[in-house]
Amino acid sequence: MPRIEDANSLSLAVYRAKFLPPCSGIIPHNDAAQGPYSISFESSSSITAANFESCFDLIANSSANAYAGSSIGWSPAKKRKEMKLPDLRYLLLTDLNMRIQGFLSFMLTYEDGHEVIYCYELHLSEAVRRQGFGKHLMGLMEATGKNAGVEKSMLTVFVENGTALKFYQRLGYSKDDYSPEPRKMRNGTIKWPTYAILSKSLLE
Repeated sequence: MPRIEDANSLSLAVYRAKFLPPCSGIIPHNDAAQGPYSISFESSSSITAANFESCFDLIANSSANAYAGSSIGWSPAKKRKEMKLPDLRYLLLTDLNMRIQGFLSFMLTYEDGHEVIYCYELHLSEAVRRQGFGKHLMGLMEATGKNAGVEKSMLTVFVENGTALKFYQRLGYSKDDYSPEPRKMRNGTIKWPTYAILSKSLLE
């Protein structure tokens, strides 16, 4: 069985043991009223209904307008369906009261013939932004990709989201060869893409 299919066929426990670095421990926080935080690992089938809805709400609250204004469009039903893709995995950031404060979803998959780990979503609540949690979650995902032996890490970002673009660039991501390019229309106007595909090599 090919490597990607073999990896995605593993049970959640075996997948975690084989590919993920330690990620379920407590993350201390200097505000005792908010922290400590913890990270747990789930699949699209093991995530609880309540946590699934919390993740969906984070997407809707932070990105629904960006989706709606892009060529992708915003459809709650389609987004929920995507979030339930069988091979999708979740890293959930929870607070002291076990409330979801952020998450990263990813998949080991193929992109244009390459074996990759693809970041589907990364969202944090306002309470935990700019505190290093996004970088920590990305590091866990990238380590998973390296342990699985894939070529690179990939993600999609809206071009209007300058803060996200700078964040990913600081982590070493750059525009992928397969990112959409501007198109010249018949009337001579230029149609600029509303999103970019970024990637980062995971090969040593």
